[in-house]
Amino acid sequence: MIISDELLQKLSLAKHVMVLTGAGISAESGVPTFRGTNGLWSKLSPEELASFDAFLKNPELVTEWYKQRREIARDARPNTAHLALVEMESMFPDFTLVTQNIDNLHRRAGSKNIVELHGNMEKNYCIGCGKRYDGDVFEMIGSFRCEKCGGLIRPDIVWFGEMLPPDAWDSAEGAARGAEAIFVVGTSAVVYPAAELPLTVKRNGGKLVEVNIEATPLSGSADASFIGPASMILPEIVNKIRELRGAAGRTT
Repeated sequence: MIISDELLQKLSLAKHVMVLTGAGISAESGVPTFRGTNGLWSKLSPEELASFDAFLKNPELVTEWYKQRREIARDARPNTAHLALVEMESMFPDFTLVTQNIDNLHRRAGSKNIVELHGNMEKNYCIGCGKRYDGDVFEMIGSFRCEKCGGLIRPDIVWFGEMLPPDAWDSAEGAARGAEAIFVVGTSAVVYPAAELPLTVKRNGGKLVEVNIEATPLSGSADASFIGPASMILPEIVNKIRELRGAAGRTT
């Protein structure tokens, strides 16, 4: 891995850093990407399942699909890329992790300041009365109907055709406006509005570091673009930043 000393120095001295992650970081933990789900679901269109209309039409089918996805995510373990981001959070005074993933692996790894742009499939709520059924509570009731009002219980995630949660987007956009650097990990960065975040950082003079298994439309704008598995590349970047920050601390 080659990263310039000048860029490393700027990263090590930064106070406000943010990260944008996508499905690629979790794929290394065995969580299939959205369009790569196997079995029965490979015969169905994700767009037809991951929408409010599909849920109303066949809530049992959609509920079962997300139950399977939760089981896959729960069996997975955070990988070294997730853990590297936990360490990175401890290095900087102002750190924001923005994720497009709904698998909860960042929280399980130990990250704290997380903005979940697309929600979290461990969280659910009744569309009738708003009662929450988070975590194991939903599995325990054994139904997709609310105990309180009989309404349908849906995953607290963003489906096709739905807007991002305003609070989550405001937090992500605010972080991008003030970030001195952004790490874009495991995402093609083509889905808006999330794809706007790295560009916002760049427009404001911040540094952009990309880590992905292949080049993306963002690669040409990056200050450094690393092609390969995040589980190998991110820990190395974090080690180099830690060494520089430690050296700076010893000379002050």
